[in-house]
Amino acid sequence: MPVYIALLRAVNVGGTGALPMADLKAICEDLGFTDVKTYIQSGNVLFRSNETETAVEEKLDEALGQKMGKRPGVMVRSRKELEAIAAGAPFPDAKPNFLLVCFLPEKASADTLDKMVAPDGEEAKLAGREIYVHYPNGSGRSKLKLPALKPGTSRNLNTVRKLAELAAGMENKD
Repeated sequence: MPVYIALLRAVNVGGTGALPMADLKAICEDLGFTDVKTYIQSGNVLFRSNETETAVEEKLDEALGQKMGKRPGVMVRSRKELEAIAAGAPFPDAKPNFLLVCFLPEKASADTLDKMVAPDGEEAKLAGREIYVHYPNGSGRSKLKLPALKPGTSRNLNTVRKLAELAAGMENKD
């Protein structure tokens, strides 16, 4: 049974979009997903399902919408995809926690980066359904403007690597 990694958009530890990871796990189990594991309090969940990636994404987004009052947005990837994303990371001199991967719901257009305004020297690279963004001064104070990031959700390279590692561990149990 395939292992999926779901990355939730607009889910935070507190404030708007607060969703305890225990609730996320329970929602996933109620949907029939198995071996459900969450990773850090920012909307990362791994699980098994015989359904397609698209079906899993839709079901989880719908269930979360019912729980939270509106759909947060869910991006689902496989272990192999996450491994390829981590391996393909540009900006080799970037600290992994300063290199964010924005996971998008669909492939971005070729001109996506044309609208980028990067006042602090941020760099971005488009790669299919992901945009890599290097924040040389960290993302917290960045004034980067890139409209294409809005429908997605970002994780730093360390988190992407850890999620791929956790998924591999689940698959190795087979």
